[in-house]
Amino acid sequence: MQVIHLSIVGLILVNIFAWLIIHVSISYICLRLPDSFYESKKSMLKNKKWELKVYDRIQIRKWKTILPDGGDVFKGGFRKKELKTLTSSYIRKFILETRRAEVTHWLLIPPSFLFFLWNPLSIGLVMVGYSLIVNLPFILIQRYNRLRLKPLLHRQLKKEQRRGNSIGKLGV
Repeated sequence: MQVIHLSIVGLILVNIFAWLIIHVSISYICLRLPDSFYESKKSMLKNKKWELKVYDRIQIRKWKTILPDGGDVFKGGFRKKELKTLTSSYIRKFILETRRAEVTHWLLIPPSFLFFLWNPLSIGLVMVGYSLIVNLPFILIQRYNRLRLKPLLHRQLKKEQRRGNSIGKLGV
């Protein structure tokens, strides 16, 4: 087996191109998966109540707004920078999209190990570090947002139910 030796510039270009292909491919596939894929009640992505304390400790509220939102990179994407409306259907969709984004970012980490195939060990480790540094903050943000949105959805559903009951009593 013949080993191809690349110059530093060549190696950098190959790594950039590989990451571009990985990011675009996985993001596109996750976007095109049906919503039902992310709606599972038995989710391994279940939030734990202690998480809010962790998010407060790392002050996620202060730094989450400075990171970019890639929700509209592809047609049909969903921006998650801010709530546009408080309807229960919109909040449900927002929660679903936080699951989609979290799954996407989790799936972007394992391909970093492919970089050991053509890079020296030290660069392979840098690529693994890169994938963790780039993806873990977004995973935390999606989980944090979902934790905060679930009680909001519950309150909104109650509000809409009360509104529906009062309209029904009026005979409308």
